[in-house]
Amino acid sequence: MHFLHTMVRVRNQEKSIEFYTKHLGMKVIRQKDYPDGRFTNTFVGYDDDPLAPMVELTCNWDQETDYDLGDAWGHMAIGVKDIYGLCEKLEAAGVPVPRKPGPMKFGGREIAFIRDPDNHSIELIQVEQ
Repeated sequence: MHFLHTMVRVRNQEKSIEFYTKHLGMKVIRQKDYPDGRFTNTFVGYDDDPLAPMVELTCNWDQETDYDLGDAWGHMAIGVKDIYGLCEKLEAAGVPVPRKPGPMKFGGREIAFIRDPDNHSIELIQVEQ
């Protein structure tokens, strides 16, 4: 078995694609409209390999209200090399950083949390240079 993707529903496809590509450095891997189902799937990630993990952004064309994230949703996690510098740049660009970078509460790595345009939580984890 192999982990392929995580799907999140988004309200504004263009805004979400811009967030994941511009702020998190991902690229659009593939995108397909499903007119009969009235939705678009956009896969973003760091690697063109079809087996590389990706984020699937699903935009339902007729969605008029915000999605309820529910109490089972946690977060995605992304390893970064300069968590302090990245969070500074993200905040300057208007990206919410509700948990500023710093060590984990009970010891361990440096982490931070940011929010995407649909309020999905993304954990940033400092990785070795």
